[in-house]
Amino acid sequence: MSSFLRRLAVIVLTSTTICCKTQKPVFNNPDWSKDYPPFRIAGNLYYVGTYELGCFLITTKEGSILINTGTSGSDTLIQKHIEALGFKVEDIKILLTNQAHIDHVGAMAAMKKKTHAALMVEEKDAPVVEDGGNSDYLFGGKGAYFRRAKVDRLLHARDTIRLGDMVLEVLSHPGHTKGSCSYLFTVTDQTRSYKVLIANIPTIILDEKSAFDLAAYPDMMKDYAYTLDTMPKLSFDIWMAPHASQFGLEKKRKPGDPYNPMVFADRKGYDTAIAEQQKDFDERRRKGKSL
Repeated sequence: MSSFLRRLAVIVLTSTTICCKTQKPVFNNPDWSKDYPPFRIAGNLYYVGTYELGCFLITTKEGSILINTGTSGSDTLIQKHIEALGFKVEDIKILLTNQAHIDHVGAMAAMKKKTHAALMVEEKDAPVVEDGGNSDYLFGGKGAYFRRAKVDRLLHARDTIRLGDMVLEVLSHPGHTKGSCSYLFTVTDQTRSYKVLIANIPTIILDEKSAFDLAAYPDMMKDYAYTLDTMPKLSFDIWMAPHASQFGLEKKRKPGDPYNPMVFADRKGYDTAIAEQQKDFDERRRKGKSL
């Protein structure tokens, strides 16, 4: 297993302690809440997340869009970041997420309360957001483990989300969760336009210790196969992901670095990230391991 996959395994699994099947999961990765200074990525797209959890602000004259909120309690840090960039949290009109796990929707209810924004979630992840994770195939069945949030619009593959002059396309990339998705859109600065992909990298769920009842997600194999076939075919100029380590934020940009969108034009890194997941998926399938 590569160092990249090892780090993702740490994010997905060792950050989550399953004490027993009757207890709720405990999340304890300090990098999830560690501060990282906000910055302008490209045009009207900004990074407002933490050291590890990617949260993205898209601004328009009609208000803003926030993608992901990090884990529970991160709304305060995100608000601080938004204000540091000169924007107002009250201007957020739309809330989105890449996937319905606590590290990406844990603060969604709090952010919705602050903003009164419309929460839009992929159809198959919406129940998980609304019941606080209880229906999640991986961590569910033990009651809510993050605050519930009412979903205002169900999203589907190829749907468009519009605000002001921004149009985001929803790309269905299930597997990691039933409703995992990516977003494709264009932003523009003074010199050029950038086609941006906020990619939900399809990290393969590990289950060697039989900690998870994956019978609750019978289409997982098919969904992973679809996603791993689809993602390498996407075209974009720059890309980022809901985990900073997935797109190498720490290596590509240091706090205080000047504006440079093309530092995130790492097609090779994207292809490698998907190829490593494909390799892991194929190995598990050959060995007959359930997912």
